[in-house]
Amino acid sequence: MFDTKKELLAQIRLGEDSRLELKAVTVRGDKVAGPHPDGLADEIAGFANSSGGVLVMGIDEQTRQPHGMTIGELTVLEHWLLGVCNDRIKPPPLCRIEKWELPDAEGNLAPVLKIDIPRSLYVHESPNGHFHRIGSSKRKMSTEYIIRLGQQRSQTRMIRFDEQPVVQASLETLDPALYERFRTARTRDEGLDFLQKLGLVAMDDEGVSHPSVAGILMSCREPRDWMPNAFVQAVAYRGTSPAAADSSLPYQLDARDISGPLDEQIRESCRFVARNMKVAGVKDQGRRDIPQYDLTAVFEAMVNAVAHRDYSIYGSKVRLKMFADRLEIYSPGSIPNTMTVESLLYRQSARNEILTSLLAKCPVPNDIAWVNTDRRTLMDKRGEGVRIIMENSERLSGKRPVYRLIDDSELLLTLFAAGKDQPDAGD
Repeated sequence: MFDTKKELLAQIRLGEDSRLELKAVTVRGDKVAGPHPDGLADEIAGFANSSGGVLVMGIDEQTRQPHGMTIGELTVLEHWLLGVCNDRIKPPPLCRIEKWELPDAEGNLAPVLKIDIPRSLYVHESPNGHFHRIGSSKRKMSTEYIIRLGQQRSQTRMIRFDEQPVVQASLETLDPALYERFRTARTRDEGLDFLQKLGLVAMDDEGVSHPSVAGILMSCREPRDWMPNAFVQAVAYRGTSPAAADSSLPYQLDARDISGPLDEQIRESCRFVARNMKVAGVKDQGRRDIPQYDLTAVFEAMVNAVAHRDYSIYGSKVRLKMFADRLEIYSPGSIPNTMTVESLLYRQSARNEILTSLLAKCPVPNDIAWVNTDRRTLMDKRGEGVRIIMENSERLSGKRPVYRLIDDSELLLTLFAAGKDQPDAGD
């Protein structure tokens, strides 16, 4: 982050934010007198617990100028900082520490220490507790937030959420008609062995088998009986905001809570969009219909939202909002495995390995022929979904879709509608 001097100086001029922290340094002899090591450890852990960031030491926070350290003082600071990271943060974060020279107010080069703190796969505790970064300051995390963050970041095969047993449910909760569809001609396992190998069943601490989270989501007729947030909340609004411009008209054109197994949620969400979007007719050598949205892009977006959302977040669900000029899809959870919004187009990573594996066995329904895809299953694990979303949508509407991460806990995808000055749906 801020890998060139030009980028770093530009950000320093703008000041601190969620990605940048500036710290003045006081060195007396061979000891660092300021900042306080506990407070600095909290700042570093806060970055690691959030989306990462850059700490620049040797910069006055008020003037945003290097205050001038000697090379010897810079070396003392580097050794001291390593001790702060290793001794005061559990587990120690992986930081990249570099010595840079930046111009001061007179244009003279002054040494500073640049510390790159990547987003971590772990939850870090510092001397004053657990912190995360919001804007230009660190905030203490609640117990609920710490638990949720730990579940989000359990990407090392320790606590994958979709593998965990749902201990309130019995094996009879699973519908044979739903799990038998995952059987192939090569399957030799039967009964409990078959369900365990698919990841539909998991054992609790006492060795008792229960449906797993993935089992409830894929092989239960009504997942909401056991996971109340496992559904898609879909709403089509009349105008460009949830508030009605004309109080005499209903502000919602359509609304539905879409539940059932995940593949059914994907299918019905696509149908909701198809039913509520407008289609314009263009006459050029015959009539040509132009839909508001590319439904293949909508299909890919709903597959990603349902497959990659964080099911451990209590009280959150996938939200599908249709407006006159755009479609918004909210998916609970941050971006997994050190990915960023900018890298979504180029990298792939699965938060829910079992779910994505099972969705890769589910055929694309033949009753949604308007989805123009050459693959046979809902997921192909080739990581092409985001590219299809971006390219197909931009080709139709002329506007590139936008991904945005909200509070490091929800991913918002906005698809823009094709056409201008379209009449209200339902007129």
